[in-house]
Amino acid sequence: MSTESYVGAVDNGTSSSRFLIFSSTTGELITYHQTEMKQYCPKEGWAEQDPMDILNSVIVCIDKAVENLKAFDKDPACIKAIGITNQRETIVAWDRKTGKPLYNAILWLDVRTSSTVSKLIAKTPQKSKDSLRKYCGLPITTYFSAVKLRWLLDTSEEVRKAVKDGRCLFGTVDSWLLWNFTGGINGGKHITDVTNASRTMLMNIHNLQWDDYLCQFFDIPKEVLPEIRSSSEIYGNMEVSILKGLPIAGILGDQQAALVGQLCFKPGQAKNTYGTGCFMLMNTGTEVVQSEQGLLTTVGYQFGKGKPAVYALEGAIAITGASIKWLRDNLGIIKTASEVETLAQKVDSTHGCYFVPAFSGLFCPYWQDDARGIICGLTQFTTKEHIARAALEAVCFQTRELLEAMVKDSKIPLESLQVDGGMTMNNLLMQLQADLMGIDVVRPSMPETTALGAAMAAGSAIGVWDTNNTAVITTDLFNPSIPQSDRDERFARWKMAVERSMHWDIKPDTVTRRSFWDVLGPGLYFWTSLGVLIIASRLHRRALKPPPFISTDSQHYRTLIYFFGLKQIAVYSRNLYRCSDGSIIA
Repeated sequence: MSTESYVGAVDNGTSSSRFLIFSSTTGELITYHQTEMKQYCPKEGWAEQDPMDILNSVIVCIDKAVENLKAFDKDPACIKAIGITNQRETIVAWDRKTGKPLYNAILWLDVRTSSTVSKLIAKTPQKSKDSLRKYCGLPITTYFSAVKLRWLLDTSEEVRKAVKDGRCLFGTVDSWLLWNFTGGINGGKHITDVTNASRTMLMNIHNLQWDDYLCQFFDIPKEVLPEIRSSSEIYGNMEVSILKGLPIAGILGDQQAALVGQLCFKPGQAKNTYGTGCFMLMNTGTEVVQSEQGLLTTVGYQFGKGKPAVYALEGAIAITGASIKWLRDNLGIIKTASEVETLAQKVDSTHGCYFVPAFSGLFCPYWQDDARGIICGLTQFTTKEHIARAALEAVCFQTRELLEAMVKDSKIPLESLQVDGGMTMNNLLMQLQADLMGIDVVRPSMPETTALGAAMAAGSAIGVWDTNNTAVITTDLFNPSIPQSDRDERFARWKMAVERSMHWDIKPDTVTRRSFWDVLGPGLYFWTSLGVLIIASRLHRRALKPPPFISTDSQHYRTLIYFFGLKQIAVYSRNLYRCSDGSIIA
């Protein structure tokens, strides 16, 4: 039996749950198990998961991964701690007495709260979505947890009653898992870490505590919120699964976990994770940097009680990998996600086809909730191969937008971009990314950097992982291969496509009101036309005799009516209105 120490990592994402086991000395992935997660879309723009499915899927993954470890003749007792990384912003509300969810988990990409966002923005003194940035670093959008919780409190009688009775607990997915792992109704710990709390809009980004003003603004009682802790400390012990008794010692939101797993410990280092969405984070050190380019200010990590928090700028894209799933499930042009690379390689370019996958609006840097997906530049020559390639290029163009905004905010030019996530296995995508950004793309040979970050946080807390002395990660390098002029021309056309995607989902209360001068011309036309119609009606009643000031010449009479734009009236009334010479006005 091996005597080496291991650290386990729970990785709950939007589409799957996993449990991975790493060596704490080499960072090597020993084994893992993954289970797909079912997502529910009860209405357009809604995205939910069953919190019990999330919990049960994670427990299954833990048990199966430990069985795999035994099959490799390795001792499960070598696992010294567990870390958790999770889909951020997704919310769960549950009953502390029964342990049952009060509502399905509302996912981070859900846009049902558009009307809630409008009401909240209207409450701010500046009537601006950016009014709360100075407190929490985030704009008021459908993306963040507090808006979703506000919607729940407004629409669910069961949630409201549970809050009133003191039974309701609220948390992001990490809190839900930790509470259940540490005992649930029998003493479960209601805790979150600073990275997940920084995505709620309720934590003050400066003092790392729930903020009185923000809680009052959203009208959310602090009593339902979890305790905020650092990203690396012992929160409690496992009371479920085959690993009962093991300490849970690390929590990081998934994108912050990838920042750690990519070893971005110095200011200016950045990573980009390609999953359901796409998320670029840049380490900005221990100082808060407020974005002026539509990016987000967030906590990168805090390794230990009393240690300084490290901050990051973040750019978020809602739809990247999800667009490939859409090609598979909705259009049926591929059978598996991996086929998109083969299909896209059959053509040398998109030949002018651009795909903006704004299925749930546009995130950074636009924050345009009413944008919707479009495919433009189509011709008779366009095939499914061009659309597949356009879907991959859309990922790259959106990433370039984040990169340019990040460089403007940080004043630090990037010479390379470290990448991770499932989509990075697509070599064509990685080459397109280098081509369309104009910098090197660096892909680690071990792609599970998100789970690795959570394992590092947990291992560091119990002293089995030295984050300052981590083994060098081997990488694959992709270099730009197209001229700058080609790169910029294609990016300019992408910008045109983005403009065309905006303002598709216009709400009735956002329709532009016309000024007096806008309606003056049409108004004069209408009332003048009505007057002529009345005159024509009276002419009919007077045996069709025109007044003295109008010539009885048929051609002149026709000219007068045409001048006022009343050809339609004349045609409609052709059997009623005749001139004095007996001819019919047509």
